[in-house]
Amino acid sequence: MQRANIVLDYKIRLEYNILQRQVNYDQGEGGAEMSYQVIAYDVGTTGIKTCLFQISAEKSVRFLSSEVADYSLQMLGGGVIEQDPEEWWTAMGRTTRRLLERTGVPKEEIKGISFCSQMQNVVMVDRQGRPLRPCISWLDTRADLQFSRCMNTGLKVEGMNIFKVLKFLRITGAGSFGSKDPVWKYLWVRDNEPEIFRKTWKWLDAKEYLSCRATGVMKASRDVAGATFLYDVKRGCWSEELCRMTGVEMGHLPELCGSTDQVGRLLPQAAAELGLAEGTPVFAGGTDVSLCQVGGGCMEPGDVNVYSGTSGWVETTVDRLHTDIGNLIGTLPGADPAAYNYVAEVDTSGKCMEWVKDRIDLPDMSYGELDAYIRDVPAGSGGVIFSPWMNGNRCPFEDANARGMFFNLDLNVRGRDLVKAVIEGVCMHMRWLLEASETTFKTRPAVRFTGGSAISPVICQILADVLNRPVEAVENPRLVGAAGAAALMAVGFGLLPDIKDIKSMIRVHAVYQPNPQSVQVYDRMFPVFKGLYKNNKQAYAALNGDGGKR
Repeated sequence: MQRANIVLDYKIRLEYNILQRQVNYDQGEGGAEMSYQVIAYDVGTTGIKTCLFQISAEKSVRFLSSEVADYSLQMLGGGVIEQDPEEWWTAMGRTTRRLLERTGVPKEEIKGISFCSQMQNVVMVDRQGRPLRPCISWLDTRADLQFSRCMNTGLKVEGMNIFKVLKFLRITGAGSFGSKDPVWKYLWVRDNEPEIFRKTWKWLDAKEYLSCRATGVMKASRDVAGATFLYDVKRGCWSEELCRMTGVEMGHLPELCGSTDQVGRLLPQAAAELGLAEGTPVFAGGTDVSLCQVGGGCMEPGDVNVYSGTSGWVETTVDRLHTDIGNLIGTLPGADPAAYNYVAEVDTSGKCMEWVKDRIDLPDMSYGELDAYIRDVPAGSGGVIFSPWMNGNRCPFEDANARGMFFNLDLNVRGRDLVKAVIEGVCMHMRWLLEASETTFKTRPAVRFTGGSAISPVICQILADVLNRPVEAVENPRLVGAAGAAALMAVGFGLLPDIKDIKSMIRVHAVYQPNPQSVQVYDRMFPVFKGLYKNNKQAYAALNGDGGKR
């Protein structure tokens, strides 16, 4: 009943926005098609993309221009991975000012800003929203002890307390079943940095920190709340029961809002630092996982998006809750309050491709140059198989000790064989995730492919061959999350009547059909790929049994 009320409230807001739009037309705002220029910030793990879009009732979402900036990711050893939130804000301001200067768009023409962001980070802030310590990254693996104390006791299933597992499933539809989840990192701060914990006012994620910096308001979108596994999806609120079970102080959790909601308006100092007009509306936006689904046009049950950026996932839009404990796949709230996202993750995807290019000392390559470099390598890379678990793995098995490997090398292997093997290994892991997802939910035959890797026609074709399914590449696949954030602003402003209408506005750039000869090669290799983890699990534990702390 509570979830039905949330959906009803959402529809009432949309109807109001549509009515307001009609009033604006009737009042004669130039008689032209209503459109706004907006900025969507894609806050990634190692950099930000600041994107200018035009949103309108007729053209929906049109990309105009962008600027990018990098920031550091501190790999401190012992599983500790942190970031400085101030670097996010500095990069946000620098790219915004550059974008407006280069395009010549007056700051007053920017009608709203929003975010697509990395998620499952821990930013502890004081009452003024100032960070009390560096952000603990979603990649961080330090909280094994905190997870174990709560979940590895009592009567167990899959090594976890069955009663606590069932409580998670009943309330969230998923659950915190691995030590990388943010609740355990929050507890790590409590256990190891009590002075910081004592000063903490709120626990925020990345975009929540940035929207707070912009507006002074601390609110979290429901998809961010869902990724903490402390959100009651049926009642639409934080779960007091789960907070009590895990030891989280409810006062540390921010107020909740929808992804299309306006959080606030730009404060004078924030506006000056960003180079935007004071009072510009700031919308909540969402996580990269939920907004890549929106920007990819995967809005109906059965739509699948394969995303490959720094990390990767296979995500299916579904209409009901489900958790597959064996494969560690669960449903999360998305930007659409009437649907869920069934998400199977891999920690390192495109990052593996960057790694191999660096390690064999290739020059900085565009995707076109990379395609040319590996074009003559046959399917299967001469029998070389790569496992992409470079920072442990989440699905379909959780193991912080797992690592990448090249299997079946011989003296004839070339550098280009290794590069293609890495791409094939990432795609085979995506196939594993897709097959695991389909044990529960039926999917449409063609899959969407988004993220930086989808820029490459060769990688698109490899994915189609590995999956043995048509692969659809959308326009500007690297900016798909930002496009999702811009599309949500179109809904928030009332330019689009419903989130689901975004699906018809997302254009497919190309469709890749599987090559039967390549499919045969990958079908033969795939069981071997899956066996690499099972056959080496004990070896991973022996070498990395402290969670990879070296």
